[in-house]
Amino acid sequence: MNVSTEQLNSLLAAGAAVALDVRSAAEFAIDHIPGSINIPMEQIESRLADIPEARLVLICEGGKRAQIVADWLGGSRELDVLDGGMRSWRRAALPTLACAPCRWSLERQVRFCAGIIVLAGAVLTWRVDARWVYLPMLVGGGLTFAGLTNVCGMAMLLAKMPWNSRNRNTTNLPSPEGANCCT
Repeated sequence: MNVSTEQLNSLLAAGAAVALDVRSAAEFAIDHIPGSINIPMEQIESRLADIPEARLVLICEGGKRAQIVADWLGGSRELDVLDGGMRSWRRAALPTLACAPCRWSLERQVRFCAGIIVLAGAVLTWRVDARWVYLPMLVGGGLTFAGLTNVCGMAMLLAKMPWNSRNRNTTNLPSPEGANCCT
């Protein structure tokens, strides 16, 4: 069953449900619903013991991942999915907490870089020299390898970039008393 942002807000205020965010840890750090618990989708099956016994409302960015997790957990418990996910929560201007500077998730950075490299390779092949076709082929091969092995060279490289460093100065981040999820 889907719940609206207003319904979830009421359930959380009454203590009648637990918000379980199934987005990646990086997405959760950028912003999340106060009091929500983060167990990324890819870890759900191995962390079933960490899921509270209370009524759950599953949350992701747009609702699709949360619906998949709801199907995995099946009818064994009372659970709902936040209709529209975090996008609808933000649109409703409801409170969120941020634990990291607003930066893109590593997955989004990989998609962006791969897209730019493929686009540049295609344009260079078309305008400069046909041998540039190997550039997008290299990216395609790397993404295929990453999909098969779960090891992404581009992600490992991007993770080492200064904007992804844990040692960035985050003293300007708002953090209500007792609400810092990064400690």
